[in-house]
Amino acid sequence: MAKKLLKFAKYHGTGNDIIIVNGIKNAFLPKNDTIKWLCDRRFGIGADQLLLLLQSKKADFRVRIFNKDGSEAEMCGNGLRCLAKYLVDKKFTQKNELNIETPAGIIRVRKEKKDYNVDMGKPKLDGKDIPVNLNGMVVNRNFQAKDKTFKITCVSMGNPHCVIFVDNLELFPVRLYGPLIEKSPIFPKGVNVEFVSILNKKEVKMRVWERGAGETLACGSGACASVVSSILNGKTDKKVKVRLLGGDLTVTWGKDEHVYLSGPAVEVYSGEIEI
Repeated sequence: MAKKLLKFAKYHGTGNDIIIVNGIKNAFLPKNDTIKWLCDRRFGIGADQLLLLLQSKKADFRVRIFNKDGSEAEMCGNGLRCLAKYLVDKKFTQKNELNIETPAGIIRVRKEKKDYNVDMGKPKLDGKDIPVNLNGMVVNRNFQAKDKTFKITCVSMGNPHCVIFVDNLELFPVRLYGPLIEKSPIFPKGVNVEFVSILNKKEVKMRVWERGAGETLACGSGACASVVSSILNGKTDKKVKVRLLGGDLTVTWGKDEHVYLSGPAVEVYSGEIEI
């Protein structure tokens, strides 16, 4: 079978790197093996996620979100900022505010000077809605992973998150405990795991083990879940700077109960690859 050229753009949001494919103009079938190869950092383009842009009947645009292991995700806060910048850069729109249809619902993204702000909606806090196989809100609950007992707080930001507060974030073995928690049977759809240190009422540091991607430099929905969890545990105010390995994001839990994520989006390069 003859190969064809696939046009793509690569963006990043605080180091969370994203491949964007225009599925409106390109007939691209997102097969598991193809996504894994495109996201591979040695044999493909290299990325944490791949976003497929599509037409929408209910919003300005629609997007499908794939992790680098080929699994499909419901939400990607950094990816949506990158997608909004892509749409502006490539002249798809002149709007400063876009409604984007995702598997988690329609999300509003707004341009703010150099940054992009994502209305992530209201967090889901009940166990069955996250989902996690525990009753009620999961705040500061005991959880056993291998030899260690953690206190976990669980939140859905359109996708599931488990937040754990630690003292020495730099030395914490994220790559040991991250995959154990991600695949625990109490999380029927897997889970993104955030390890968080509180700096003060307005700042936290975070490392993340992303479901289907491993440890990444940043996770926008994870930053939101971490701030929501910090507030639920009485550790921070409602507007917090989240310091990640790839840079800083600002998260606000507003009076309307929506969570707002603000941060940069940067084009790395555009190109074509034979598939």
